Amino acid sequence: MTRPVALVTGAARGIGLATARLFLDDGWRVAMVDRDAPALDAAAEGLEGALPVVCDVSDPVQVETMVAAVLASLGRIDALVNNAGVADFGPIAEHDFARWRAVMATNLDGVFLVSQACIPALKASRGAIVNIGSISGLRASTLRVAYGTSKAAVMHLTRQQAAELGEWGVRANCVCPGPVRTRLAMAVHSPEIVAAYHDAIPLNRYGSEAEIAQAIRFLCSDAASYITGQVLAADGGFEATGIGLPALRR
Repeated sequence: MTRPVALVTGAARGIGLATARLFLDDGWRVAMVDRDAPALDAAAEGLEGALPVVCDVSDPVQVETMVAAVLASLGRIDALVNNAGVADFGPIAEHDFARWRAVMATNLDGVFLVSQACIPALKASRGAIVNIGSISGLRASTLRVAYGTSKAAVMHLTRQQAAELGEWGVRANCVCPGPVRTRLAMAVHSPEIVAAYHDAIPLNRYGSEAEIAQAIRFLCSDAASYITGQVLAADGGFEATGIGLPALRR
């Protein structure tokens, strides 16, 4: 019960799974949370110190039950990584309210609900929250009206958490990944899109899930003990370049 505990949502794949593995490598215990039970069980198989817990973070009742189960099994929560998210891209005119709410329910409501449920445990441990935003919350882009808006709201929610929880020693920060070479991204990004991203990113490449996980781990660690209320773009410089003209770089 003395080993620290990280609760990572959206842990069945991608950045969430990479983050869970990194914490486990550091000797933490990890509550791996996801609503996809088969994928979660497969991801957690063979990972010593991992506790898979099925939960839809947009459901308040499921969230309360999940956090209670984590505390009953692991005894504490030292770090919360709100990574669970969904993406639904399309033109504003074609985004009906049901699509809008589906994105907000997971991407924004889920962050609020899980964070709120974990507050007593985080106060007890003087722990850390890291919310996963997106470069789409820092700069507008076509087809991302719900997704980008949800991630922009997550950034402000992070600052609210930092302002209100700091007196208990609880830190809250937000990591905003840029283009990351996930299986999902590579399935939907055409060669033209890949080339355009490479032109627009100063480091001239996509990031990796492991690189985003490293940023998350840092913000949860004692090395970041005086950092709170911050938004960190882990994006290869993408946000810093603005719109720009790639042709001028050649």
